[in-house]
Amino acid sequence: MPIENLPVHEATLAGFPVEGYGRGAVQSYVRLVEQKLLFDLGGSPWDFQNTPTAFITHGHLDHLAALPVFVARRRMMKMEPPVVYVPAAIRDDVHRMLRSWQRLDRGRMAVDLIGLEPDEEVNLSRELSVTTFPTTHTVPSLGYVLWGKKRKLKPEFEGLTQDEIRVEAMKGTEMSGEVREPLVAYTGDTSPAGLFDTDGGADALKAKLLITEMTFFRADHRRAKIHKFGHMHLDDVAEHADRFENEAVLFVHASTRTSDRPFRKAVQKRLPADLWDRTTIWF
Repeated sequence: MPIENLPVHEATLAGFPVEGYGRGAVQSYVRLVEQKLLFDLGGSPWDFQNTPTAFITHGHLDHLAALPVFVARRRMMKMEPPVVYVPAAIRDDVHRMLRSWQRLDRGRMAVDLIGLEPDEEVNLSRELSVTTFPTTHTVPSLGYVLWGKKRKLKPEFEGLTQDEIRVEAMKGTEMSGEVREPLVAYTGDTSPAGLFDTDGGADALKAKLLITEMTFFRADHRRAKIHKFGHMHLDDVAEHADRFENEAVLFVHASTRTSDRPFRKAVQKRLPADLWDRTTIWF
């Protein structure tokens, strides 16, 4: 019987099976099941251990604290060291943290720890890659977009027969080009500028599935202060509602000062019906 040691929501959104949890100042962790990718490790549910690749948005404890647990468990279970991507600005500090835990645990922290800058790309396979974009938080932070890639015949050759295509190919003509599609985007914690005012954010708003934060919703939650501390308010989402081209949007990271029912009621009331119909909220 599986060990259920942490809360895990499950959903299939825009065709992607997704598992995880997200609550502000508590813990955030999301898994794309079929793609075998993790976003953030504020917690490490037991059955997440067989996911070998993780992308960390920033260094706050509720997004990173379980990294030593994740790494140590994979070693204990005789799995290959995971590949963990973090913002380049915190890579050395994360490395030192893992070395400290290695001394405490008396067990080797085997991990391929890679620092990423904004606007970098990681090729995962011929069909998938991940790009980074700068988000706006109180510490160095990144958002991530998972892209699907495939080769497609160039438009100028689409009218040719198979024999004609074969002849051109034998001449060495480049017949196909890469077609890219944003599949899943994950912002982590960010003020509105990180999603609505960056090129990477524009890609995120076109992804089939967007996973982003909505930490506050009440009218007495002052937006200027919320933005200063790198978070978003329901009103920020409502004001930009027409920019969400996603098939599905998953909102996470609600404040601990927020309870489920009034939060959902406010979101449904404030968002246009079209966006609400595409919205999922995890508490």
